[in-house]
Amino acid sequence: MAFLTKPSKISPLARVCLSRCMSHVPENTVYGGPTPQTADRRVTLNQLKQKYKKGEPITVVTAYDYPSAVHLDIAGIDICLVGDSASMVVHGHDTTLPISLEEMLVHCRAVARGAKRPLLVGDLPFGTYETSTSRAVDTAVKVLREGGMDAIKLEGGSPSRITAAKAIVEAGIAVIGHVGLTPQAISVLGGFRPQGKNVSSAIKVVETAMALQEAGCFSVVLECVPAPVAAAATSALRIPTIGIGAGPFCSGQVLVYHDLLGMLQHPHHAKVTPKFCKQYACVGDVIKKALSEYKEEVNNGSFPGPSHTPYKMNPDDVNGFFNELEKLGLNKAASAATAAAEKMNTAQRPDTETSQK
Repeated sequence: MAFLTKPSKISPLARVCLSRCMSHVPENTVYGGPTPQTADRRVTLNQLKQKYKKGEPITVVTAYDYPSAVHLDIAGIDICLVGDSASMVVHGHDTTLPISLEEMLVHCRAVARGAKRPLLVGDLPFGTYETSTSRAVDTAVKVLREGGMDAIKLEGGSPSRITAAKAIVEAGIAVIGHVGLTPQAISVLGGFRPQGKNVSSAIKVVETAMALQEAGCFSVVLECVPAPVAAAATSALRIPTIGIGAGPFCSGQVLVYHDLLGMLQHPHHAKVTPKFCKQYACVGDVIKKALSEYKEEVNNGSFPGPSHTPYKMNPDDVNGFFNELEKLGLNKAASAATAAAEKMNTAQRPDTETSQK
């Protein structure tokens, strides 16, 4: 080790390499250290933990495509959940069960392209993680690797689900648990029914949430449970609870994008819009009005007008086009082109005169 006693004879590059091998060198010298989080960088688990410790509410909204993801990004939502609720609100099914992993991955990739700031969480769809821990881990890996997600969410608190959650966490993937009403379990629940309304059911909600915490989940969704049950679970846990139809005593809240915007006005959707959801807008009415106006203007010929017909030909090119069409024997087409040019010139003339005044 004599070479260590004469650092002056070591080249600058060698000195840097040597310093990185020495155990007393601080970690941030080796790896660059953590950088301050700014508004345009991805929300991290550490940030969420800090919010939880400070008692700051965590906001979660679902998204299923690029435009909705961009909206969440602009609004500063903490967590963007690519939920299997896409089965109902996007694909038109009555439950969350039919959606496949391949379909979920399409949604995940689209959302990942649009949401640059929120933590991205992908739901594991029904039938992709229940049969074995190895399959659960493989599915979770796929959601991160191919879907571009940062974490996954899985439903239920049966021993097999808790084992799956633990295995996924041990594989190095962050997990959100989900207890109370778990839509993937409607077969045994007898439909979309609230949970925790009696003593045994309420205790089960709390105990299941605690078991998911012990399995390594960084958060637990509490769906459709009475407020006292949610409050008890939130108090018992050392990780954030995210409520949906669970009252105001959770660490954060989640709503479905289409529900909170009031996008779905069709009778089919009235039966699946939950009563706990607050509609912050009636976007569906706005969409319906806009589409009706579009149809009316197309029918009466007012759209597209001059302001929405931006591409022009100069008069010489119109004449040349007319002549070439006639040479091809397309006399009717030539007349149509000339008539269209004259009509557009006439329609645009009032706008020109107005702008000159």
